[in-house]
Amino acid sequence: VQLVESGGGLVQPGGSLRLSCAASGFTFSSYVMNWYRRAPGKERELVATITSAGSSTNYADSVKGRFTISRDNGEETVYLQMNNLKPEDTAVYYCNVYIRNAYWGQGTQVTVSS
Repeated sequence: VQLVESGGGLVQPGGSLRLSCAASGFTFSSYVMNWYRRAPGKERELVATITSAGSSTNYADSVKGRFTISRDNGEETVYLQMNNLKPEDTAVYYCNVYIRNAYWGQGTQVTVSS
């Protein structure tokens, strides 16, 4: 199983970023995919979840209405569109899948600052 995140960076408050997670090594279309984040000095937080077919999503209260998770099963990629970013969104963002064990990507840094 391999998960490779990309798309992070430095953005001003109110800005947008789109994260991508390219997956390989498993039947992507069969599994729920998740985005987590870990901010400095804080515990890891589940940000968003999408079902295998993409028909259902869930979000942390802190990002509802601002973030959108989506997936392309043909491209074996899951996305996180982040709009109206706030300084408190600053964190390392991780892609995750549970297949008997938890698998994680290397993470991508998102920094929201003026």
